[in-house]
Amino acid sequence: MRVIAELPHPECKISIFLMNQKYIVKFEQGTFEQSYKLAELDLSGGGVNDVFEILDEEFIATVIERFKSMRTDFTLAYKRHQF
Repeated sequence: MRVIAELPHPECKISIFLMNQKYIVKFEQGTFEQSYKLAELDLSGGGVNDVFEILDEEFIATVIERFKSMRTDFTLAYKRHQF
């Protein structure tokens, strides 16, 4: 798996990888991460530029909101078990 692009964003790290004819888009924020896989064949042939088009601000905003939910869920689970 190799990194083929990184997109700057103030709220999370966005990396795009290429592996086995699939693009893997990985979002990282602190200790949490989300990843999305796209087959090269499912895109129109524009390569990584097709991936950039999918990663619009509306989608990234939902990813950021999901990070908030993930953090809340994990914090609640952690507190239930008080390590």
